[in-house]
Amino acid sequence: MADQELDVRPLRKPDKHPTIFATYGALAVGGSFVLVNNHDPRHLRDEFDAEYPGGYGWDYLDKGPEAWRIRITKLATTPLPRVLHDTGTVNPGVTGAAWKLGMRERDLDANVIQLAPGATIDAHTGPDLDVLLHVLHGTGRLTTELDTLDLRPGALVWLPRRSGRAFTAGPDGLGYLTVHRSRQALVLEPVAGSPGR
Repeated sequence: MADQELDVRPLRKPDKHPTIFATYGALAVGGSFVLVNNHDPRHLRDEFDAEYPGGYGWDYLDKGPEAWRIRITKLATTPLPRVLHDTGTVNPGVTGAAWKLGMRERDLDANVIQLAPGATIDAHTGPDLDVLLHVLHGTGRLTTELDTLDLRPGALVWLPRRSGRAFTAGPDGLGYLTVHRSRQALVLEPVAGSPGR
């Protein structure tokens, strides 16, 4: 039986990748379709490598110049479990978001955050979701509504939804991993009565 063809050339650019991933998602394991495009879809392949590494097939049937045709095959029912990042290789000298979870379809968000020595995250009310925080390196303090907790490598910290919190990095900085349910954006709200900067 011939593979289904998906010709994305007439589609608007913002619709191309979502249509391709929806077509792929509807395949049974072992099923495939032939993508027809007007150029080599290298960025699309990068997205497949991020979403389904080792779990899909990519075979060029025609390489232009007018039409590129690629057979995309579903090799596994779901994305495969894999190692995403080695937190032991995070450079303590980098500040801000040093790593983040990048899959398109996911239930979780995860980030590696690094604070420079003495840096702070001012008092704020956390988002309406629970956050698990794991200290990777450095030291610091977590100030809650009622007390202050010392943060050291290996500490696994529970931040309940909408809890008040502030962070101060120690003399060697502070690096930590956060994991929480996926949401659109993480908005920090000032705690009532706390001074702003």
